[in-house]
Amino acid sequence: MNPMCMALAAGLAAVGAAGFEVARDGRAQCVIVIPDTAGDTVRTAAGELAEHLKLATGAEFPIVPEARAGNGPRILVGPCRETARRVPDAATVSRQPDGIRLRTLPDALVLTGAEPRGTLYAVYTFLEDVAGCRWWTSTESHVPRRPTLAVPGLDVSYAPRLLYREAFYRDALGSPFAARLRTNGHFCRIPPEHGGHYEILGWCHTFYQLLPPDRYFADHPEWYSLIDGERRHARAQVCLANGEMRAELTARALAWLREKPRAGMISISQNDWHGRCQCPACQALEATCGGPSGALIHFVNQVAGELEKEFPEALVETLAYQYTRQAPAGIAPRRNVVVRLCSIECDFSQPLGAGERNAGFRADVEAWRAVAPRLYIWNYVTNFRHYILPHPNLRGLGPDIRFFVDHHAVGLFEQGDSGCSVGDFVQLRAWVLARLMWNPDLDEKALAAEFLNGYYGAAGPHLKRYLDFREEAVARSGAFLRCYMNDTSAWLSGEQLARASALYAEAEAAVADQPELARRVRRERLSLDHAWLQRWHALARAARLAGTPFPGPADPKALAEEFVQLANQYRAGQYREGGAFANYADSLLARFGAPAAVPDLCRDLPEDRWLDVQEGEFTLHGEGRWATTAPDPLASNQRAARMPGNHPQWAVQWPAGGTLPAGTAWRVLVAVRCEADATDGPALSLGIYDGKERRARARRRVDIPELADGAYHLIDLGVHGLTADCYVWAAPPDRAEGVRAVFVDRIIFLRGGQ
Repeated sequence: MNPMCMALAAGLAAVGAAGFEVARDGRAQCVIVIPDTAGDTVRTAAGELAEHLKLATGAEFPIVPEARAGNGPRILVGPCRETARRVPDAATVSRQPDGIRLRTLPDALVLTGAEPRGTLYAVYTFLEDVAGCRWWTSTESHVPRRPTLAVPGLDVSYAPRLLYREAFYRDALGSPFAARLRTNGHFCRIPPEHGGHYEILGWCHTFYQLLPPDRYFADHPEWYSLIDGERRHARAQVCLANGEMRAELTARALAWLREKPRAGMISISQNDWHGRCQCPACQALEATCGGPSGALIHFVNQVAGELEKEFPEALVETLAYQYTRQAPAGIAPRRNVVVRLCSIECDFSQPLGAGERNAGFRADVEAWRAVAPRLYIWNYVTNFRHYILPHPNLRGLGPDIRFFVDHHAVGLFEQGDSGCSVGDFVQLRAWVLARLMWNPDLDEKALAAEFLNGYYGAAGPHLKRYLDFREEAVARSGAFLRCYMNDTSAWLSGEQLARASALYAEAEAAVADQPELARRVRRERLSLDHAWLQRWHALARAARLAGTPFPGPADPKALAEEFVQLANQYRAGQYREGGAFANYADSLLARFGAPAAVPDLCRDLPEDRWLDVQEGEFTLHGEGRWATTAPDPLASNQRAARMPGNHPQWAVQWPAGGTLPAGTAWRVLVAVRCEADATDGPALSLGIYDGKERRARARRRVDIPELADGAYHLIDLGVHGLTADCYVWAAPPDRAEGVRAVFVDRIIFLRGGQ
């Protein structure tokens, strides 16, 4: 167990034994003492201590400077002279980033730590682990009432192994909550009086931030990539072998540091694309240094060496990303260089340090650990394509953090739902991740149970069963849980959704007579509601085709309206990365508007012989740019998917998923139209693609004359046995001048190809 935990556990077990008495029967037994020259953060720490002790004990605790403290019992907050005299090893802790020192003396309690945040963290540690305070969210907390508060013998020295800790959730980034969570990352909005935050100058992808081509390329094309015999700056990098470029980039980096000398890191990192330099000097550098990553490390080492002369404490961050992902064989990063890796391609249903599907990422981490003194991990803990969907990755959070720390990670960016306030248990996730980053040795299961029971009351055990059910469902399914998932069909059947709903209903019933707890539990059900709303039509159709009862909500329109109303009430923000919920709400509600007319060719067919997929079920890629849903009076339900004609992307797709019964052939027809100025040439393309076999099942080009009347036409893609890995797609012709827009109204499937 972590030394801090051992000391606090022993101390808590000894409550009631002789110790320092803070309050008795609601009366303060001590004063709070701060240094005579206390800075803003120490004053904040003392204020937080006095405020929460009053909430706990009912007593007022005066805050006095050390010169006027007298000889009575006292809590020494910050680097007081008395602390230096009586607890000399506190000076050692103060040299460790974010280090804390808690010590009871016969007549005093010492709460101090490293500047700028350590003293504040020492106070929060005391309030949490001794006084029992819990800050669940930025607005919801629990302070136990303890009119008599005695502190057992404490002797705690602790410094977190992660210098940089960031839980990237909207609520967890503001002050003072971020400080109370003891996170300190780049995006944390923590003012100086709460200790500030750990800033990374430039954040990442900084080559062109430091050397913008519009400023330098005209005069110095040789500073940029040579690609296919030509110096380029568009989607390119810098020439790592060019000494003049390196000198200018270093000068610019020094200017950044001089402007913000207290920043923890500066990023010297490649742009967010390929395009590395192919000049003979760069190729020779790669050959000497063990590959593209070696050439980058050689370059960054040189820059870091120059920066270190003026800023010896600053760390220099660079990326192991795309073509630099694999560790080099012939060079190691300098002691002040931090290598940043990201987990974007991983399966988050499995531990990153042990899961079979994550072997590639694990190998990269282990290879970098062998050569790099420090790593920084950019980890993904959400579903960026749909924040408001169940995402069962909770069991891996603790093991993953321990894996990172054991492999030299000094920084951890846990990228969650920063744009969305109603994602999948975002309050629980932020709290658990923050506690684990501060102390990776904590038990993530115990932390989750503590939050569930403390924040949701009697609903907690039921919510745990619901969350466990989800984790077990994805494990049984064998689904690859990515950080970009369209829906829950890969791991959650309609029957399992119904079981999840029943478990959730038990949680709601447990707190039905407690309005505040019921509100919290209802809010968390939004992700489950969304899973139903996303797949309602598909699951209802599948039940109809199979001749079985439909287990889903009987009134999806009412559920959709309630879902949107609650999401707006909680200021959802985004429903996916970069996607405004306000835009999504309209299309979601439209799915459950007036039903489309039965297609003419299906009027005389039994219901189990055909199905009609409307635009609300399409997957739209580049939504808002490449595709959107829009009102269309010519469409069967007055709405259609619309794509501008100026790109060639397969932006409208419908994945077969588990909707179509296996072993059955279907004729596939797609209703399309276009608005064009040209009179000939392509209007659009469409087809069927098999993702597992990586081949086209069908492909058609439709020319403008076929759609000349502006009305919808059914394009026949043939008869196919479609598996769960197949999807129907449509794309515009990349003709900005000739085709204004193309529209997809519906996709019709006829059983047996009739």
